Amino acid sequence: MKIDQVINLPTTPVNAPPYIMSSPEFRKREYFSILYETDIDKLKEVVPEPLDIVEPLVRFEFMNMPDSTALGSYMECGQLVKVSYDGVLGEFNLGMYVDNFPAVAAGREITAYPKKMAKPSLYIDSDTIDAKLAYGTLDVAIATMGYKFLKMTEEEARREVSIPQYFLKIMRDYEGKPLVCELVKSQITKFDVLDAWKSPARLQLFEHVSAPLADLPVRKIIDASHILTNLVLGKTEPVFDYLK
Repeated sequence: MKIDQVINLPTTPVNAPPYIMSSPEFRKREYFSILYETDIDKLKEVVPEPLDIVEPLVRFEFMNMPDSTALGSYMECGQLVKVSYDGVLGEFNLGMYVDNFPAVAAGREITAYPKKMAKPSLYIDSDTIDAKLAYGTLDVAIATMGYKFLKMTEEEARREVSIPQYFLKIMRDYEGKPLVCELVKSQITKFDVLDAWKSPARLQLFEHVSAPLADLPVRKIIDASHILTNLVLGKTEPVFDYLK
């Protein structure tokens, strides 16, 4: 293998990389999101400067992605904290739990998605949308939502899907010193809304040391939505360098 070939490898193993360099396209990407109120002091412990906490609100999100270019079919879920940056509202992505290793590797290495392996599920159960996250053998989150109670406008759905998201990108050298420490931003702008509904919902979080979702306890359910889209994942760009 020549030097230029090594440089152009997406990652290792050299003969079986888990992902390719691309902008994934998602068909019938399904969102089940619950917005809830939590403790402001708990948020202050995990939201990094220079992001500002506007309200003590967290969006717990389950996603079903049955048709993703290069990544196949998988599910994920996570917690996103409502924040602002330079006066613009957005979300800080605290953690994502995924059942597909190529999606975990690509998300962490190419961009900055804070992904870990776990077992999310999302399905229709009679008149209810059910979702669950298992970490190892234990359930750490269970959510339910009524099936298609109130139609959302396309504008409401587009506003929810396209909100800017912020992540931390951290890379260290072989001695543990930071090479990269940045706040980065991604935003979905290329997408079509296929269907969108609101309904009553419930969310339970359970204590787990390796999936500490319950560290942001549910104090009050504010809203819930179920949205179906076709979309292209947005690019990631740095907005703040912690090393400068």
